[in-house]
Amino acid sequence: MPVQPGEFPSGKCKYVFDVVRQGGLLINKTMADDTEDVELDFAADEQERARRSAVIRHPMASFFHLFFRVVAIVAYLLCDWISKNFASCFVLIITLLSFDFWSVKNVTGRLLVGLRWWNQIDEDGRSLWVFEAKKTSRGNNTGTEAEARIFWLGLIICPLIWTFFFFTSLFSLKIKWLSLVVASISLQVANLYGYLCCKTVGQDGQPPPDSRSFTGQHLLQRPDIIFGIL
Repeated sequence: MPVQPGEFPSGKCKYVFDVVRQGGLLINKTMADDTEDVELDFAADEQERARRSAVIRHPMASFFHLFFRVVAIVAYLLCDWISKNFASCFVLIITLLSFDFWSVKNVTGRLLVGLRWWNQIDEDGRSLWVFEAKKTSRGNNTGTEAEARIFWLGLIICPLIWTFFFFTSLFSLKIKWLSLVVASISLQVANLYGYLCCKTVGQDGQPPPDSRSFTGQHLLQRPDIIFGIL
């Protein structure tokens, strides 16, 4: 019996419905599998990102960022046992902190966190302070999160230790050691202040209009800079 247009025998109609239903289940299963694959890819990306952030890309810079300042603190603590000559201890500690000042200012700050600062004389003979922050982008040579944490912890904790030494020397009336501690604090705080200014410039997105007016008052108005580092 010929089938009229728009009509199907009951058996064929059931067969068509089964094929459509199976096809829909297959499509839904395929979409679910694709979704699971995407979720797994996202998880893998997060793990890869976390692994890269924990990698130390500049091991030598990270080592020498802490080496000179830690050795200077140890030498200060052991000077009474190593040598009774104050002049030799003074020269040793100041030399170590001078090496630390130079390496942190010119090498480790640029490699580990992408910051640098310096002083220059313009054509009119005025002294200008310049603070720069490198824009972070994928594939640049800036350090990882682990290196940035090492940089800022070493930069902040060591001046606090020397400040503690200042009060202990003051209360014990060790005047000659007090002069050494003051010189050490000056070298340590200079880099800390310079890089905090660089951090402020990097977050604001533009340098201050007048570097001479860029003082500690600006940092006090932005406490999130210091707390955001840690």
